[in-house]
Amino acid sequence: MITPINNDAAIASDLALLGLMQLVSPALPIGAFAWSQGLESAFELGWVNDETDLQGWLEGVLEDGLSRCELPLLVRLQTAWAAKDAQAIAQWNDWLHTTRETAELSDEDTRLGAALVTLLRNLGLLPDANLIPSEPGYITMFAWVAHHRNVPERQTLLGFAWAWLENQLAVACKALPLGHTAAQRVTEHMRPLLVTAVEIALQRDDEELGPILPGLALGSALHETQYSRLFRS
Repeated sequence: MITPINNDAAIASDLALLGLMQLVSPALPIGAFAWSQGLESAFELGWVNDETDLQGWLEGVLEDGLSRCELPLLVRLQTAWAAKDAQAIAQWNDWLHTTRETAELSDEDTRLGAALVTLLRNLGLLPDANLIPSEPGYITMFAWVAHHRNVPERQTLLGFAWAWLENQLAVACKALPLGHTAAQRVTEHMRPLLVTAVEIALQRDDEELGPILPGLALGSALHETQYSRLFRS
């Protein structure tokens, strides 16, 4: 029998970490594996052909996308959930929807958000109904779970960025194809860049927000009519 340890602070920190690990796990049943976020089109169009190209693509999306959009938005939404500010939650949720430049990207965020709501309902972890926007996106609900589990903001952003990277590498392993050892080399290259992106995101002002990813948007749009696809559109 395991004897309980009387260290409330350490236990709370450990539970927050485990809660974050559960949230970013590929095993979370919300269907994130089904989307490529324009990457499958980048392969088909010849924009990304090998490990080096993939690193360049991921660096660009991280710098001009996540650090300007999803990551700083998580900070604002986690703060809004903590304050039970339904207006701010709805405002940032709507703002996020307006930044999705293709039907595919919008559909992904909406469907993953709905799937996470369903999962949280089954786990008894939903917030008060009056705080949930009418069409909650994935980022919005991710921020709620992080707040509910007392995950610090920096760790929330790192966890989200890590989940994004793992998903993109899984896409590359299936569709490029990229070998698993090569995927680990890309991971080693990207790890410090994730930390830098989080640091930048934490310092961004509201007027600096918004993705600058015309190539990804074009790839996502073309993916909707791509002849052969492994991933959803």
